[in-house]
Amino acid sequence: MLFTSDDKKLRSVLHLAPEDNVVVACRDLKPGEFFEIMGHSPIKLHQRILIGHKVALRAIKKSEKIVKFGMPIGSAAEDISPGNHVHTHNMQSDYIPTHTLESPRTGPEVL
Repeated sequence: MLFTSDDKKLRSVLHLAPEDNVVVACRDLKPGEFFEIMGHSPIKLHQRILIGHKVALRAIKKSEKIVKFGMPIGSAAEDISPGNHVHTHNMQSDYIPTHTLESPRTGPEVL
């Protein structure tokens, strides 16, 4: 299902399945923008969201499953408010290790 941004001209987010608790940005989104999904109140973005990244559609509690494409893709590492960016800083994979830039690096040292 495709939905439009508050200007009604450009798609802002994609809601992939009715059971999803995240949506996917269809373009770069700015803090303060709103998006609407049928059956939900308008949601205000709190951070810059890059195209392809996830945004919380509703409040997600710590340890709750993050659902995308109707399937769990990980768990919330902290409480996430509607309109917040959902990524490696606040979710973890339940299936493979989650690696971030802050993770220790191993291997040969580059001089």
